[in-house]
Formats: sequence, C-alpha cells, structure tokens
Amino acid sequence: MGVTIYDIAREANVGIGTVSRALNNHPKIAAKTKNRILEISRKLNYQPHVYAQGLAKRRTNTIAIIMPFFTNYFQVEMLQGVQDKMAELGYDIMLYGVNQISQVDEYLRRAMQKGKVDGILYHSMKMAPGFEEKLRELNMPTVLVDTYHPEFDSITVQNEDGAYVATKHLIKAGYRKIGMLNASMESEPARMRYNGYRKALDEARLTFNDRYFKVSKNLKNDGFNREAGYQSMMELIDRNREDLPDAVFISSDIQAIGALNALRDRKLSAPEDIAIIGYDDIELAKHLGLTTMRQPMYQMGVLAVEKIFHRIQNNDFPPSHTTFSPTLVVRETCGMEKQSVHA
Repeated sequence: MGVTIYDIAREANVGIGTVSRALNNHPKIAAKTKNRILEISRKLNYQPHVYAQGLAKRRTNTIAIIMPFFTNYFQVEMLQGVQDKMAELGYDIMLYGVNQISQVDEYLRRAMQKGKVDGILYHSMKMAPGFEEKLRELNMPTVLVDTYHPEFDSITVQNEDGAYVATKHLIKAGYRKIGMLNASMESEPARMRYNGYRKALDEARLTFNDRYFKVSKNLKNDGFNREAGYQSMMELIDRNREDLPDAVFISSDIQAIGALNALRDRKLSAPEDIAIIGYDDIELAKHLGLTTMRQPMYQMGVLAVEKIFHRIQNNDFPPSHTTFSPTLVVRETCGMEKQSVHA
C-alpha cells in the first residue's frame, strides 16, 4: 500500500489533523510546521488521492450511506429519519446497499470519485479491512450508525442491556426454560444481545440449554430476516417436541414475525405454548401484539445527519459517541399486562 497521511504524521510526530491542514494549505497552521510536513511528504513520495483533493475544494451537498442491502424494517425507519433531516438541511442521499463486506471498498471508491460526497454514514456493519485507514487518509467526515469504532463518531443502542432487560422480563413473568433465536454471530448487535441474554440467565441461575438456542442459517441482512426467524423456530420446535421452551427471546422483530408464523404452522401459539419477545418495535409489532424492545430508529437517523453535518463544518474535533437505551414494550405475546420499562 502507498504512503498515507498516518506515515507522514508518525515521521513528523504530529496528529493527522495537522498533516491534513498542511497538505490542504489550511490557514490555521504555523508556516514552519507546514513546511516541515510538506518536506516529509516529498521525501516519502506521498501521492494524495485525487478525490480527496476534489473534496477539499468544494461541497456537493450529498451524503453517502453504506449499509447492508436494505430489506430490514430497522433500516427503513432509520432511513426515514435520515431523509427527513437531509431534506431540512438541503442535502441529498447517495445510497449503497451492500450484500458482502468485500463490496464496501468498491462503493467507497465510487462515492469518493471526483468528490461526489461530503461525508459518509456507515450503518450496521463491522469495518471492512482497510476501510478505517482509508477514511482517515481521506480525512472524510464519517458517522457510524449501529456500530462502533473509537476513532469515528458513532450512534449505538445498548444492545446487551436491552437483551438483558428482555430476558429478565421473561424470568420475572415466571418463565424458566428460555431460549433465543439469534441472527449471525458475525453481527455486533447479535453478539451483544446474546451476551445480555446469557447474563440474565446466569444471574437468575437458570441453565443455558443449547437445544433452545438457534443462530440464523439464512444470512441475508446478517440473519435479521423473516425467513431466518421462521426456519429457526421450526427447527427449535421439531427438535424439542417433547420438551419445548416456555419462552423465546428473538433478536429482531422481523425474525419474531417469521417465528410466529412457524408457531402457527405447527398448531402452536404465543403465549399459550411459547411466549415470545422481539427487538426493535417496528410498526408491525403493535399490530401483532408482539412484546419487544423499542429502539429509537427514526431519532437515530436524525441524529446521524446532525452529527455528519457538524463534522462537515469542522472535521478536527474529537469523535463523539451517543448511546441510546432501548425500552421494553409489553404486549400480548408474553402474557403480561401492557407497560413500558426503560432498560
């Protein structure tokens, strides 16, 4: 790989922000420091990216969103918040739906070509190899949504705490054989929700039964999809016909909808046979009477745009990290009175 601004920063013993200001002839840098950095860049044969140079010179009023291929209700509601706030600020969206993490680099190249965008919202995916270094090199305003990296602005939900509250709710309701239908363990939210589920079981001294735990085999959208929920619940029922769990925590509402369909097809129902609790509180959840953990999806989209807008105005301040707490919304599928409880 070629020389990056990180190499120059190490050689000059300064921060990457200082290097960026020197290379872009920013007025707020001492002439002596700028000249030293420029000399080091020449010595190292640094070649700036042409699209990074283009971006520094003009604004496009366009933000790129890179996210898993958009089939998830969480993404739809988050995008509605993004779109509404973008329209208010006079910005446009360039949307890239990713099927595989290996596509991220190509979409970044397209977005940055000739300075097409002013910033990037990166949603619900782990960082692709080399992606963070490329963003740092470009000094590209970036906000992460539903994922975290210490060097970039981020908006996340307390996934572990939310799963813990959901599982504790089932325990308090008297359920003891509590299973979980999870998405792909490659997904950070899925891993954190599993941790919260296990924490609640361990705290209550309830046995974790791996016969009651299923991970999505259908990996569309990291396993957060209706088909995965249906398939996982069918397998759980058929595997445990003589000893069903009495409750199941499911890592997303869309999976829970598939799971409820599987219960119906097996002539079972919630909560009479198996109590169900989901995660997200998508619009369909209230119509199905689904107990769930509510995420502020729309608000996360609005805040993401506010963060990226401030970052575009000034990309030199330290990263900010915002974490939302999910809220328990009790409906019919776990057999208790309706109420709301914050995590």
